[in-house]
Amino acid sequence: MSQLVLFAVDICAVVLLVFGLYFPRHRRRDLVVAYLGVNVGVLAVASALSTSDVGAGLGLGMALFGVLSIIRLRSTELDQHEVAYYFSALALGLLGALNTTTPWLNAGLMALILATMFLGDHRRLFRRYRHQVLVLDSAVTDHLALVAHLEQLLDARVHVATVQRLDLVNETTVVDVRYALAERAPTTAPGAPARSGARR
Repeated sequence: MSQLVLFAVDICAVVLLVFGLYFPRHRRRDLVVAYLGVNVGVLAVASALSTSDVGAGLGLGMALFGVLSIIRLRSTELDQHEVAYYFSALALGLLGALNTTTPWLNAGLMALILATMFLGDHRRLFRRYRHQVLVLDSAVTDHLALVAHLEQLLDARVHVATVQRLDLVNETTVVDVRYALAERAPTTAPGAPARSGARR
């Protein structure tokens, strides 16, 4: 497998990552440009460094430093799954640029990254679990009472409830909640006639 073919595999992989996995699931257009730019940029820089006298380790370190700086100095908030997509796009670019004696291994590792993101970010994986930061209109100092109130409010089982701010003057509680929605049996749609087992 030549280097140009590996470049083509990387482009196909990042297109599948962005337009096949990320955008259909999360619909954030600005990060589409970011992921494509990170991948192609790392691919270009790493390819240029691999043919120069500069060490590959220095190039890899500079690429990681640049991506970490982007994530750290971002102007908008990123979720953890979006950070994972950043590093996946970065890894795909590096694998596409590395000129090794086993290019099929690079292609296999690209496929492994895509499979991992497909499964790890699948909607059916832990689909009942949620995470929210709530502001309650009362100051709750008792943890058990707080959990009971949250479970009644959310109609869910609360696994973790961490109080971030407790304001006794304004009677408010800011709490970080991680919970699981209760499973409900399917109900008949309103206005739909109920089925009967008897036949006329």
